[in-house]
Amino acid sequence: MTDNDAPKAAPNPHVNFDAPATLRKWPSRNNERLHAAPGPYLIAEHALDECIRQFMAKPASARHLYEIHTTPQPPLVGAVLSQEIVAELARLRDFL
Repeated sequence: MTDNDAPKAAPNPHVNFDAPATLRKWPSRNNERLHAAPGPYLIAEHALDECIRQFMAKPASARHLYEIHTTPQPPLVGAVLSQEIVAELARLRDFL
């Protein structure tokens, strides 16, 4: 087996938790998003790490109303992070 035939290692995804980010909340009524709203409004501007901390501090039953907006960091981080992605990033951050 030559070096060219050797299996390639999977890329090591890196997340910059110091990247600028914003925590946003959708207008809501009775814990449901208002679909007529123009979009989520700004709650806080911090590093991605702090936005994740603030997001995870929200009650689990209300997290669907929040989003984190940041610069995309493919393949793990998109421009808008849903509650599922934020939870995964929180686990990754705690693991590191």
